[in-house]
Amino acid sequence: MSVRRLDPHAERARRNRLHARHLEFARPAWRWTSVDGVTRINPHALGAIGPNGIKRIDRSGASVETSAAGGPQTSAEPVRRRITIDDPAGYILVVPELPEGRLGDHDRDLFGLARQLADGTDLAVTAVTFRSDVDGFEEAVADRIMDLSEDIEGRYDPESRLAALVEVEDMLAPRHWIFADSLPDGGDLGRRLSARLSSRGESRGAEDPPPATRVWQFADGKTRSRAGDRLDILRDVPRVLLALPECAEPVSETRHEARTIVLEPVARTSEETGDENRPSGVIDRGRVTVDPQQIPLAQAPFILSAGRGVSDWEGYHHAARVLGASEGASRVAVDDGNMPRARQVGATGTFVSASCYIAVGISGAVQHLQGIARCQRVIAINSDPSCDMVKRADLAIIADGDALLAAVCERLGQPRIASAPADQWHAEESRHVAA
Repeated sequence: MSVRRLDPHAERARRNRLHARHLEFARPAWRWTSVDGVTRINPHALGAIGPNGIKRIDRSGASVETSAAGGPQTSAEPVRRRITIDDPAGYILVVPELPEGRLGDHDRDLFGLARQLADGTDLAVTAVTFRSDVDGFEEAVADRIMDLSEDIEGRYDPESRLAALVEVEDMLAPRHWIFADSLPDGGDLGRRLSARLSSRGESRGAEDPPPATRVWQFADGKTRSRAGDRLDILRDVPRVLLALPECAEPVSETRHEARTIVLEPVARTSEETGDENRPSGVIDRGRVTVDPQQIPLAQAPFILSAGRGVSDWEGYHHAARVLGASEGASRVAVDDGNMPRARQVGATGTFVSASCYIAVGISGAVQHLQGIARCQRVIAINSDPSCDMVKRADLAIIADGDALLAAVCERLGQPRIASAPADQWHAEESRHVAA
C-alpha cells in the first residue's frame, strides 16, 4: 500500500493564488518541454477523481491530481528536469544585480530573457558575478558561472569591473550581454561596456550596434523597448541588452548545471590597455549609514509593518529602530491615526518589493496583499492563525505582536526603557504634506 506524502508548505502555496511561490507549485507537472523544444503532455495525468469516485477530465491541467488508486503518489512540488550542455555553441552572458548578495526578482527575469534568446540552440546562459558564494544559479537556469569577485568584491570601481568584462569578452566572444537597466549598477556598467565594444569595433572597421535599453519584451526575434507612455521601439537584437523588471518570466521547469568557468588572462597590446590603466576618478569611501526611515518605502529592503493588532506604538517604533527596518502600516492603522499616510502599504498606498517584510497585527486585506506581492520573504506575527496574512506568509508566528517585539528587543540587548517622542510620526506627516 502506497502512502501519499505531501509537503504542507507546497500545498498551501498551491492553493493560495496570492502566495509569492504560487506559480512555482501550481504549474502542472503533467506538461513539459523536451530538449528539441516540443511540448509533451502525459495523457494519463489529465484526470482527477471527484467526490463521487468518478474520474473527471480537465485538459487545461488546472485540476491535475494523481488518482488515489493509481499507484505511488508524488509530492505537489514539480520536479525540475536536469539540463546539461557539455559543448556549447556560444554564450549569452547575464550580469545579475545580486541585491544583498542573492538573486533578486529582477535577476531571475534577466535569466528568463536569456533563456528566451537561447531557445532551441546550444547557447550556454552564463552568469557573470562580482560576488562570491551566491546560491540559486542552478534554479535560475545558468549553465555556466564566472566569478570575478577577486580584488573587486565590496568596492565600487566601474573601471575595474569594465576591464574584467572586456577580458571575458575576449575570452568567450558571447552572442549577447544582458544587464539590468538600473542606475548606478547594471545600467551604468552595460552602457560603459557597449561604448568600449563600439570603440574597439570602429578601430577594427566593424562597429557594433548601440545597446537596446529599457527592454521589456523579446518576441519574434526582436526586442521591444519602452520609449514612453504608449510608445515602444522595435528593433533587431543587439549584442548588449539592458532590460527592465518583468522583461520575461523566470524559468521554473528546468534545473541547469551552473558549471564554473575560470577566467584566463588575455595578452593585450599597450594601445588596448592604455585607457584602462588611467585613473577612473572614482574613489570608494565605503558604505554610508542611512536612516531606514529616509529610504523610500518602495525601495526599502527591510520593512516592519504594523496594523490594528499593534497597541504599543512606542514599542513598535523602538523595535523598528533596533532592527534597522523601515516602518510601514496597513490602511486601518493609517485611518486610525497611528501612522502617517506616506507609510501605507498596499494597492491604495505603496507597492513594496522588500527582501524581508514583517507584518505585525495585520489581518491581510486583499489590497494589502497586492501591495506586498513582490516581497521575497513575508513573516506574519498575528494572534489569529486563520487570517489571510498568516496564509500568505512564508513564516507565521502566532503570538501577541507587542509582546513579541518587546521580547526581540530584549533578546538583542536593547530593551525599551524611555518612551519615544509621542509625536514623532506627526513631524514626518507634516514634512510629507509640505512636500
